[in-house]
Amino acid sequence: MSDDEDFEVDVPELAEDDPMRAFLPKSFGKKAKEADVAAQIGRTKRPVEKPPATTNTTGDGENSQQRIAQEPASKDYGSDDDDDSDDSDESEDDEYPVSHELVLKTHDRAVTTTALDISGGRLVTGSTDCTLKLHNFASMTPTTLRAFKSVDPSAEKGSANSETHPINHVEFNPLSGGTFLCISAHPQAKIMSRDGEVLAEFQKGDMYLRDMNNTKGHVSGVTTGTWNPVDKNLFVTAGTDSTLRIWDVNQKRCQKEVIVHKSRAAGSAGRTRMTAVVWGSPMQGGSNILIAAALDGSLVMWSGDGPFTRPAAEIRDAHTPNTWTGGVDISSDGRTVVTRGGDDLIKLWDTRKFKTPVVTVSHPSTSDQYTMTNIRYSPNSSSIITGSASGHLHILNSGNLKAELVTPVTPGSPLITVQWHPKINQIVTGSANAEVHVLYNPQTSVRGAVDIMSRAPKKRHVDDDPNFTTDQSVGISGDSIVTPGGVLTNTDASSFSARHPTVGLTASGRSRDPRRPQIPLVTPFMKSQPDEAHINQAIPLSSMRDEDPREALLKYADIAKKDPLFTNAWKDTQPVTQYAELSDEEDEEGPDKKKIKR
Repeated sequence: MSDDEDFEVDVPELAEDDPMRAFLPKSFGKKAKEADVAAQIGRTKRPVEKPPATTNTTGDGENSQQRIAQEPASKDYGSDDDDDSDDSDESEDDEYPVSHELVLKTHDRAVTTTALDISGGRLVTGSTDCTLKLHNFASMTPTTLRAFKSVDPSAEKGSANSETHPINHVEFNPLSGGTFLCISAHPQAKIMSRDGEVLAEFQKGDMYLRDMNNTKGHVSGVTTGTWNPVDKNLFVTAGTDSTLRIWDVNQKRCQKEVIVHKSRAAGSAGRTRMTAVVWGSPMQGGSNILIAAALDGSLVMWSGDGPFTRPAAEIRDAHTPNTWTGGVDISSDGRTVVTRGGDDLIKLWDTRKFKTPVVTVSHPSTSDQYTMTNIRYSPNSSSIITGSASGHLHILNSGNLKAELVTPVTPGSPLITVQWHPKINQIVTGSANAEVHVLYNPQTSVRGAVDIMSRAPKKRHVDDDPNFTTDQSVGISGDSIVTPGGVLTNTDASSFSARHPTVGLTASGRSRDPRRPQIPLVTPFMKSQPDEAHINQAIPLSSMRDEDPREALLKYADIAKKDPLFTNAWKDTQPVTQYAELSDEEDEEGPDKKKIKR
């Protein structure tokens, strides 16, 4: 039969409504797994709600202005009578990538910081649960939105009792995407690889030295840090010891430069806490600048290339003293600086006239509870983004700080950290309810969340169900071989059984899976005590340790006389012990006494 000839296959004749048709194959061969991209992206579209009115107050003495905050524009938003509503909505929708969102729920507590690498393919998030979560956009699907690795930067060894600290700040190197800076509530900063391995841990200073210029590192906790925009080997850290320290990644034993900020606040003894730092460089070239904020309300600027002996400019009362100014950022042209203070104010400063703020607006602060609250410029510096205590994302005009768009991200939960990536054009936010939201627009955003929603969802097999294949009481795989009394390797504090001690167990403490044997609970006492039954069988006379030693020895006294074990060879030739008999007189007189000399 040639390939061109037609042939027919005999099939059973069944009625259209016959139930047997459900069991017959409809096609043969390998089926292509395709995804309905439009439907998947449509499911991530954010709902549009009517926002409440917000009040903006300028600091130049103008009257309070009330305006309605705008929601992210979409094609079905606006009045039907207005013919130009669709065009305006589409233009606004293209301007801000907030029409769709992707939610990552990988942390247990508030997400305090997020960082994307240069290409936008690797996402690192830090939280107050003292862990870093590493996400890879290239390996996630709509049904597998999870981190591929969880790292505790403070953990040294699994057996050591190491302390854990909340993560304050993470930031990828803008000139070398393979490493990122990790700042936790600890005096030592760390450089980590994009796979979560600690590459360098920098020196801690001597806390008993009064002069901070003589210490080799921070003597108290580090609040934040940032990279040098020109040199990939340099970064700066801000500490609570009233210093900024510039480090070289190749010299972790001592910092390269020490900048000591002398506070002039009454009763501070010349010290304060450095709360925020930013190191910016104009995109057109030129000298870079280093700006830091302190707890005493001051805002200090240095030349980024040095010398750092004296600041180039200083504002003592930039914000209210003893309020935490957690957000500072520099525009791409290096001319304006925006700060968000703990006094519920956002201020815009001009670096060429660094004395008074250009614009001041009111904005509720969350830095009293979450000191890592930040504020950022957009990639082209045309807008400023920040979060609020109500869970809204605020996009402000970079010229007058007026709200151009206010959209709810996590209503009722404070929005702590924001980041607008320039290459993939997506906004990543972290909230107090442990959620990470990736906001994007299918038309203007590239890669990242768009690629995730364009993939086919991973179909779960019956063996992928952890209720059947995993003993959830201990968090081990169903195909693993576990011997009774064996050592379990997944019983640390971060395991599933430690975080969910009652999931997968009955009221009596047994596993719900009938295939899993009952494994006794491994306690610290049992780890140091071997199996008693095994010892009794393998080691003779091992039960003697639980008996009275005097009774155990007297029990073998008669046997030792009749059948001696060690002196049996001399049983017949053993001499009889004979003792000399003493008379009563000798016993009474005792030994000869020395005569007393006259």
